[in-house]
Amino acid sequence: MDLSALMQQAREMQEKMATVQQELAATTVVGQAGGGMVSVVATGKGEIVSVAIDDVVLSEPDKSMLQDLIAAATNDALRKAGELGKEKMGALTGGIQIPGLTNLS
Repeated sequence: MDLSALMQQAREMQEKMATVQQELAATTVVGQAGGGMVSVVATGKGEIVSVAIDDVVLSEPDKSMLQDLIAAATNDALRKAGELGKEKMGALTGGIQIPGLTNLS
């Protein structure tokens, strides 16, 4: 393979990666905890967009329960965002795990 063909392939891969990053930024996932009492929306790049808390939880005097639910819902959303990133990058790389490419932040 000559150098110009290799460079062309590298440019094409960069363009495809940029497209995947744009798709991940535009895609959202929802993490939930407490049977949906707390929901966290994150982008496919792992950025938190919003948090929704059911009024029932807010009427509870147990602050630590609310904190735990928010943390659990956030972790669920970030896990789903990570899986989405791995899925999209896996499609781009043909399933080959390339270190650093699944974390697109």
